[in-house]
Amino acid sequence: MKGQIVKIISNLYFVNCDGLIYECHSRGNFRKNKITPVVGDFCVIDEKNRYILEILPRKNALIRPLVANIDQGLIVTSLKTPDFSFNLLDKLLLIMEINKIKPIICITKEDLLTENEKEEYRKIMDYYRKIGYVVYYNNEIDELKKIFKDKTTVFTGQTGAGKSSLFNKLDKNLNFEVGEVSIALGRGKHTTRCVELISLLGGKLVDTPGFSSIDLSMLKSEDIKGAFVEFNDYKCKYKDCMHTKESTLECGVKKATEEGKILKSRYDDYIKFLCDNKS
Repeated sequence: MKGQIVKIISNLYFVNCDGLIYECHSRGNFRKNKITPVVGDFCVIDEKNRYILEILPRKNALIRPLVANIDQGLIVTSLKTPDFSFNLLDKLLLIMEINKIKPIICITKEDLLTENEKEEYRKIMDYYRKIGYVVYYNNEIDELKKIFKDKTTVFTGQTGAGKSSLFNKLDKNLNFEVGEVSIALGRGKHTTRCVELISLLGGKLVDTPGFSSIDLSMLKSEDIKGAFVEFNDYKCKYKDCMHTKESTLECGVKKATEEGKILKSRYDDYIKFLCDNKS
């Protein structure tokens, strides 16, 4: 029987098969063959003996959080308390692009900004829209509800950005615990304790623990370059240009950044990610 792993607790796998949940163990040879079942995996089970017999091929997988077969990622991004982080947003977009997951940005806590700050951040979000990303604000609940149907969505973003509050606005029956934000640290307390696949608005969502650091050391420099989608709009003298040490006469990306066509913070993050990748 085929099903999908929706939750893992210790060595127990909860597998949804046509609406019925089977509590299963994995086969003994999984560890020997270095097979690690994760939430989101489609699998074949022995429903009588409650064993997972086979993990079916994945279309993608994330390492942190451990989850597979994701269609889209909702990146919940706070503008205040905790403060907006260009670096974290660009890292999450990078991870989504590399794993062929459609990124959707959701902005929270705009109400805590001054009018001048609101205008500044709206211009920044207009840039992300211009390069092809979908951007919502967390008060656009009716519009947000439409994106989940027939999709498996991973929620992620800053700790304390308001993911749990957003869940509860999308579906009041979820009743996710809302954590406080630590004023001293400027980040939230973790309220999500395990990775779980649950039903939401005609689709499935993966709630994940909030996090503020991502390891880029396993990525290739070419993959990082390719994930900065707007770079493709500018031509360089050399096909293998990495947009780092070349002059602005040779590098279209550096020239576009200098002219303000590419957001400076995006280019700076790209350089930083390349350095982190080599460290």
